[in-house]
Amino acid sequence: MSKKGLDKFYNLVESFENLPSIGKKSALRLAYHIVYENSYSGLKLAHSIENAISSITKCTICNSMSEHEVCDICLDNDREIQRLCIVQSAKDIFNIEDSGQYDGRYFVLEHLDEENMQKLKKLIEQNGIKNILFAITPSIANDAFILYIEDRLKDKGIKFTKIAQGVPTGVSLENVDILSLSKAIKCSVDI
Repeated sequence: MSKKGLDKFYNLVESFENLPSIGKKSALRLAYHIVYENSYSGLKLAHSIENAISSITKCTICNSMSEHEVCDICLDNDREIQRLCIVQSAKDIFNIEDSGQYDGRYFVLEHLDEENMQKLKKLIEQNGIKNILFAITPSIANDAFILYIEDRLKDKGIKFTKIAQGVPTGVSLENVDILSLSKAIKCSVDI
């Protein structure tokens, strides 16, 4: 099909292609569906995107996503106030919350700059934080990230932990990279 005369359609395809993990074929399929098969879902999507962009901001306490100045997690009095989980992206909080295994508060630390470090220190002091869990993707760079934060907070009497690393459930050992396997063996637990 010729692109001539369909500039708006191909602009939509290109917009979908700019999204993470959407290739050309998926973008074309989505655009076709919205324009030709279900224009109502397209209008609803456009409205939802517009509302989200105009309504969502960063929580002034933890840097997570919020529709208000302070997010619901920071306002939740049932959460363990002395436990803090540091993540590098607000979207990581969704996964941790879905696990149902963490009941503390969060701090999103996307960038190691002085402003964020001061904000983190203030949060620790105001809430008497005793435990920090780093829920950060394992890598050499992120190990340095963790060490830097630990060093900056060493005088606060905090116990530092990080999420376990190793062999994912249901994955054969032959499909696990050597670094993950070595960390899993090193951190093995009694059963």
